[in-house]
Amino acid sequence: MTNKLKVAVMGAGAVGCYYGGMLARAGHDVVLVARPQHVAAIERGGLRLQTLSFDEPVPLKASLDASAVQGADVVLFSVKSSDTEAAGRLMQPFLRADALVICLQNGVDNAERLRAVLPGQTVAAAVVYVATEMAGPGHVKHHGRGDLVIEPSGTAGVAQALIAAGVPMEVSNNVRGALWAKLILNCAYNAVSAIAQLPYGKTVAGVGITDVMGDVVAECLAVAQADGVQVAGDVQAAVAKLAGSMPTQLSSTAQDLARGKPTEIDHLNGLIVRRGQALGVATPANRVLWALVKLLEAKNT
Repeated sequence: MTNKLKVAVMGAGAVGCYYGGMLARAGHDVVLVARPQHVAAIERGGLRLQTLSFDEPVPLKASLDASAVQGADVVLFSVKSSDTEAAGRLMQPFLRADALVICLQNGVDNAERLRAVLPGQTVAAAVVYVATEMAGPGHVKHHGRGDLVIEPSGTAGVAQALIAAGVPMEVSNNVRGALWAKLILNCAYNAVSAIAQLPYGKTVAGVGITDVMGDVVAECLAVAQADGVQVAGDVQAAVAKLAGSMPTQLSSTAQDLARGKPTEIDHLNGLIVRRGQALGVATPANRVLWALVKLLEAKNT
Protein backbone atom coordinates (compact mmCIF):
# COMPACT_ATOMS: atom_id res chain seq x y z
CA MET A 1 0.00 0.00 0.00
CA THR A 2 1.29 3.47 -0.87
CA ASN A 3 1.08 6.46 1.50
CA LYS A 4 0.73 4.40 4.66
CA LEU A 5 -0.43 6.73 7.44
CA LYS A 6 0.39 6.66 11.12
CA VAL A 7 -2.97 7.28 12.81
CA ALA A 8 -3.86 7.83 16.46
CA VAL A 9 -7.42 7.83 17.75
CA MET A 10 -7.83 10.00 20.85
CA GLY A 11 -10.91 8.84 22.75
CA ALA A 12 -11.56 5.53 21.04
CA GLY A 13 -15.20 4.86 21.81
CA ALA A 14 -17.61 3.51 19.21
CA VAL A 15 -16.99 6.25 16.61
CA GLY A 16 -13.22 6.35 17.01
CA CYS A 17 -12.93 2.56 17.01
CA TYR A 18 -15.00 2.30 13.83
CA TYR A 19 -12.92 4.75 11.79
CA GLY A 20 -9.64 3.63 13.32
CA GLY A 21 -10.57 0.03 12.65
CA MET A 22 -11.46 0.73 9.02
CA LEU A 23 -8.09 2.46 8.47
CA ALA A 24 -6.18 -0.36 10.21
CA ARG A 25 -8.02 -2.94 8.12
CA ALA A 26 -6.84 -1.05 5.01
CA GLY A 27 -3.21 -1.35 6.16
CA HIS A 28 -2.55 1.89 8.01
CA ASP A 29 -0.63 1.97 11.31
CA VAL A 30 -3.31 2.73 13.95
CA VAL A 31 -3.19 3.14 17.72
CA LEU A 32 -6.34 3.61 19.80
CA VAL A 33 -6.23 5.64 23.03
CA ALA A 34 -9.06 4.01 24.93
CA ARG A 35 -10.44 2.91 28.29
CA PRO A 36 -8.72 0.04 30.17
CA GLN A 37 -11.25 -2.70 29.38
CA HIS A 38 -11.04 -1.96 25.65
CA VAL A 39 -7.24 -1.77 25.66
CA ALA A 40 -6.99 -5.12 27.44
CA ALA A 41 -9.37 -6.81 24.99
CA ILE A 42 -7.63 -5.31 21.93
CA GLU A 43 -4.21 -6.40 23.19
CA ARG A 44 -5.54 -9.96 23.54
CA GLY A 45 -7.31 -10.35 20.21
CA GLY A 46 -7.40 -7.14 18.20
CA LEU A 47 -10.43 -4.95 17.65
CA ARG A 48 -13.57 -6.89 16.71
CA LEU A 49 -15.09 -4.82 13.91
CA GLN A 50 -18.65 -6.01 13.26
CA THR A 51 -20.15 -4.13 10.33
CA LEU A 52 -23.10 -4.67 8.03
CA SER A 53 -20.84 -6.45 5.53
CA PHE A 54 -18.16 -8.24 7.62
CA ASP A 55 -17.31 -9.30 11.18
CA GLU A 56 -13.62 -9.84 11.86
CA PRO A 57 -10.78 -9.05 14.27
CA VAL A 58 -8.55 -6.18 13.14
CA PRO A 59 -5.01 -6.12 14.50
CA LEU A 60 -3.91 -2.71 15.79
CA LYS A 61 -2.33 -1.11 18.84
CA ALA A 62 -4.09 0.31 21.89
CA SER A 63 -2.94 2.48 24.75
CA LEU A 64 -4.25 4.08 27.93
CA ASP A 65 -2.05 7.13 27.53
CA ALA A 66 -2.29 10.29 25.42
CA SER A 67 1.43 9.99 24.68
CA ALA A 68 0.46 7.35 22.09
CA VAL A 69 -0.34 10.20 19.67
CA GLN A 70 3.40 10.85 19.39
CA GLY A 71 4.61 10.66 15.79
CA ALA A 72 1.11 10.39 14.29
CA ASP A 73 0.44 11.94 10.89
CA VAL A 74 -3.26 12.14 11.74
CA VAL A 75 -5.16 12.19 15.03
CA LEU A 76 -8.84 11.27 14.94
CA PHE A 77 -10.22 13.16 17.93
CA SER A 78 -13.42 11.58 19.21
CA VAL A 79 -13.75 12.33 22.92
CA LYS A 80 -17.02 13.54 24.44
CA SER A 81 -17.69 17.23 23.83
CA SER A 82 -17.37 18.02 27.53
CA ASP A 83 -13.81 16.60 27.50
CA THR A 84 -12.54 18.53 24.46
CA GLU A 85 -10.21 21.01 26.16
CA ALA A 86 -8.87 18.55 28.75
CA ALA A 87 -8.09 15.87 26.16
CA GLY A 88 -6.53 18.46 23.84
CA ARG A 89 -4.17 19.59 26.61
CA LEU A 90 -3.24 15.99 27.45
CA MET A 91 -2.10 15.22 23.91
CA GLN A 92 -0.62 18.65 23.08
CA PRO A 93 2.95 17.92 24.31
CA PHE A 94 3.18 14.82 22.12
CA LEU A 95 1.77 16.12 18.81
CA ARG A 96 4.01 16.56 15.80
CA ALA A 97 3.93 20.19 14.62
CA ASP A 98 2.59 19.09 11.22
CA ALA A 99 0.08 16.53 12.54
CA LEU A 100 -3.50 16.93 11.34
CA VAL A 101 -6.16 16.68 14.06
CA ILE A 102 -9.66 15.81 12.81
CA CYS A 103 -12.62 16.39 15.15
CA LEU A 104 -15.06 13.48 14.93
CA GLN A 105 -17.42 14.82 17.60
CA ASN A 106 -21.02 15.79 18.15
CA GLY A 107 -21.82 19.48 18.54
CA VAL A 108 -20.88 22.49 16.45
CA ASP A 109 -18.02 24.21 18.30
CA ASN A 110 -15.51 21.47 19.18
CA ALA A 111 -12.94 22.28 16.48
CA GLU A 112 -12.97 25.94 17.53
CA ARG A 113 -12.52 24.99 21.20
CA LEU A 114 -9.73 22.55 20.32
CA ARG A 115 -7.85 25.16 18.25
CA ALA A 116 -7.85 27.39 21.33
CA VAL A 117 -5.82 24.80 23.30
CA LEU A 118 -3.69 23.67 20.32
CA PRO A 119 -2.43 26.98 18.89
CA GLY A 120 -0.62 26.54 15.57
CA GLN A 121 -1.92 22.98 15.07
CA THR A 122 -3.99 22.15 11.99
CA VAL A 123 -7.41 21.18 13.33
CA ALA A 124 -10.15 20.20 10.85
CA ALA A 125 -13.83 19.95 11.71
CA ALA A 126 -15.71 16.94 10.39
CA VAL A 127 -19.32 15.81 10.43
CA VAL A 128 -19.86 12.16 11.28
CA TYR A 129 -22.82 10.17 9.99
CA VAL A 130 -22.44 6.70 11.47
CA ALA A 131 -24.47 4.45 13.74
CA THR A 132 -22.18 2.47 16.03
CA GLU A 133 -21.99 1.09 19.54
CA MET A 134 -19.42 -0.60 21.74
CA ALA A 135 -21.07 -4.02 22.04
CA GLY A 136 -18.42 -5.22 24.52
CA PRO A 137 -14.77 -4.69 25.40
CA GLY A 138 -12.80 -4.29 22.17
CA HIS A 139 -15.96 -4.92 20.09
CA VAL A 140 -17.48 -2.19 17.93
CA LYS A 141 -20.79 -2.88 16.19
CA HIS A 142 -21.82 -0.89 13.13
CA HIS A 143 -25.55 -0.33 12.50
CA GLY A 144 -25.47 1.91 9.43
CA ARG A 145 -23.89 4.61 7.28
CA GLY A 146 -20.31 5.70 7.97
CA ASP A 147 -19.79 8.78 5.81
CA LEU A 148 -17.89 11.93 6.74
CA VAL A 149 -18.00 15.57 5.64
CA ILE A 150 -14.70 17.34 6.27
CA GLU A 151 -13.05 20.73 5.88
CA PRO A 152 -10.60 21.02 2.96
CA SER A 153 -7.62 22.48 4.86
CA GLY A 154 -4.77 19.94 4.84
CA THR A 155 -7.07 16.94 4.53
CA ALA A 156 -6.64 15.78 0.91
CA GLY A 157 -4.31 12.85 1.64
CA VAL A 158 -6.38 11.67 4.58
CA ALA A 159 -9.59 11.94 2.58
CA GLN A 160 -8.08 9.69 -0.10
CA ALA A 161 -6.96 7.17 2.54
CA LEU A 162 -10.42 7.07 4.13
CA ILE A 163 -12.18 6.62 0.79
CA ALA A 164 -9.78 3.79 -0.08
CA ALA A 165 -10.55 2.22 3.31
CA GLY A 166 -14.27 2.12 2.53
CA VAL A 167 -15.33 5.34 4.26
CA PRO A 168 -17.45 7.63 2.03
CA MET A 169 -16.05 11.15 2.23
CA GLU A 170 -17.11 14.61 1.11
CA VAL A 171 -14.83 17.66 1.35
CA SER A 172 -16.94 20.77 1.91
CA ASN A 173 -16.44 24.51 2.34
CA ASN A 174 -19.61 24.68 4.47
CA VAL A 175 -18.74 22.27 7.28
CA ARG A 176 -20.31 24.72 9.76
CA GLY A 177 -23.63 24.34 7.94
CA ALA A 178 -23.18 20.55 7.82
CA LEU A 179 -22.35 20.44 11.54
CA TRP A 180 -25.56 22.35 12.26
CA ALA A 181 -27.52 19.92 10.07
CA LYS A 182 -26.08 17.02 12.12
CA LEU A 183 -26.76 18.91 15.37
CA ILE A 184 -30.41 19.30 14.38
CA LEU A 185 -30.68 15.55 13.63
CA ASN A 186 -29.21 14.83 17.06
CA CYS A 187 -31.55 17.30 18.76
CA ALA A 188 -34.53 15.62 17.10
CA TYR A 189 -33.57 12.03 17.91
CA ASN A 190 -31.07 11.72 20.76
CA ALA A 191 -33.10 12.88 23.74
CA VAL A 192 -36.33 11.05 22.84
CA SER A 193 -34.38 7.84 22.22
CA ALA A 194 -32.59 8.35 25.56
CA ILE A 195 -35.72 9.10 27.60
CA ALA A 196 -37.58 6.10 26.14
CA GLN A 197 -34.48 3.87 25.89
CA LEU A 198 -35.70 2.85 22.45
CA PRO A 199 -33.95 2.67 19.06
CA TYR A 200 -34.85 5.17 16.35
CA GLY A 201 -37.30 2.92 14.52
CA LYS A 202 -39.42 2.31 17.65
CA THR A 203 -39.02 5.91 18.85
CA VAL A 204 -40.67 7.46 15.80
CA ALA A 205 -43.57 4.99 16.08
CA GLY A 206 -44.58 6.56 19.42
CA VAL A 207 -47.81 8.57 19.55
CA GLY A 208 -47.07 12.24 18.94
CA ILE A 209 -43.29 11.80 18.76
CA THR A 210 -42.85 12.90 15.15
CA ASP A 211 -44.80 16.08 16.03
CA VAL A 212 -42.47 16.72 18.98
CA MET A 213 -39.47 16.17 16.71
CA GLY A 214 -40.97 18.60 14.20
CA ASP A 215 -41.24 21.25 16.92
CA VAL A 216 -37.60 20.65 17.91
CA VAL A 217 -36.41 20.98 14.30
CA ALA A 218 -38.38 24.20 13.75
CA GLU A 219 -36.80 25.76 16.84
CA CYS A 220 -33.31 24.66 15.77
CA LEU A 221 -33.76 26.16 12.31
CA ALA A 222 -35.00 29.43 13.82
CA VAL A 223 -31.92 29.62 16.07
CA ALA A 224 -29.60 28.79 13.15
CA GLN A 225 -31.19 31.51 11.01
CA ALA A 226 -30.83 34.06 13.82
CA ASP A 227 -27.18 32.99 14.22
CA GLY A 228 -26.43 33.48 10.51
CA VAL A 229 -25.84 29.78 9.83
CA GLN A 230 -26.53 28.41 6.35
CA VAL A 231 -27.72 24.92 7.31
CA ALA A 232 -26.60 22.39 4.71
CA GLY A 233 -29.17 20.30 2.82
CA ASP A 234 -32.82 19.58 3.51
CA VAL A 235 -32.84 18.97 7.27
CA GLN A 236 -36.55 18.18 7.48
CA ALA A 237 -36.15 15.43 4.86
CA ALA A 238 -33.02 14.10 6.61
CA VAL A 239 -34.87 13.87 9.92
CA ALA A 240 -37.75 12.03 8.24
CA LYS A 241 -35.35 9.50 6.64
CA LEU A 242 -32.99 8.82 9.55
CA ALA A 243 -35.10 6.30 11.45
CA GLY A 244 -35.52 4.24 8.28
CA SER A 245 -31.77 4.19 7.61
CA MET A 246 -30.83 3.32 11.24
CA PRO A 247 -33.92 1.64 12.77
CA THR A 248 -31.98 -0.45 15.33
CA GLN A 249 -29.71 2.36 16.55
CA LEU A 250 -29.98 3.65 20.11
CA SER A 251 -28.77 7.23 20.29
CA SER A 252 -25.39 7.90 21.89
CA THR A 253 -27.29 9.81 24.59
CA ALA A 254 -29.41 6.72 25.28
CA GLN A 255 -26.29 4.55 25.46
CA ASP A 256 -24.64 6.95 27.92
CA LEU A 257 -27.70 7.06 30.18
CA ALA A 258 -28.01 3.27 30.14
CA ARG A 259 -24.39 2.98 31.32
CA GLY A 260 -24.76 5.68 33.97
CA LYS A 261 -22.37 7.99 32.13
CA PRO A 262 -22.70 11.76 31.59
CA THR A 263 -24.30 12.60 28.24
CA GLU A 264 -23.55 15.29 25.67
CA ILE A 265 -27.02 16.83 26.01
CA ASP A 266 -25.56 20.22 27.03
CA HIS A 267 -23.88 20.35 23.61
CA LEU A 268 -27.03 19.22 21.74
CA ASN A 269 -30.48 20.49 22.83
CA GLY A 270 -28.74 22.46 25.59
CA LEU A 271 -26.73 24.40 23.02
CA ILE A 272 -29.92 25.30 21.16
CA VAL A 273 -31.45 26.55 24.42
CA ARG A 274 -28.40 28.71 25.20
CA ARG A 275 -28.09 30.14 21.69
CA GLY A 276 -31.84 30.75 21.61
CA GLN A 277 -31.64 32.70 24.86
CA ALA A 278 -28.73 34.78 23.53
CA LEU A 279 -30.51 35.50 20.23
CA GLY A 280 -34.04 36.02 21.57
CA VAL A 281 -35.49 32.84 20.01
CA ALA A 282 -37.89 30.73 22.10
CA THR A 283 -36.95 27.02 22.33
CA PRO A 284 -39.52 25.33 24.62
CA ALA A 285 -39.41 21.87 23.00
CA ASN A 286 -35.62 21.72 23.17
CA ARG A 287 -35.71 23.00 26.76
CA VAL A 288 -38.08 20.23 27.87
CA LEU A 289 -35.96 17.48 26.27
CA TRP A 290 -32.73 18.95 27.67
CA ALA A 291 -34.20 19.25 31.18
CA LEU A 292 -35.61 15.71 31.19
CA VAL A 293 -32.29 14.18 30.10
CA LYS A 294 -30.48 16.23 32.78
CA LEU A 295 -32.97 14.86 35.33
CA LEU A 296 -32.22 11.28 34.23
CA GLU A 297 -28.48 12.01 34.38
CA ALA A 298 -28.87 13.22 37.97
CA LYS A 299 -30.82 10.08 38.84
CA ASN A 300 -27.81 8.01 37.75
CA THR A 301 -25.33 9.82 40.00
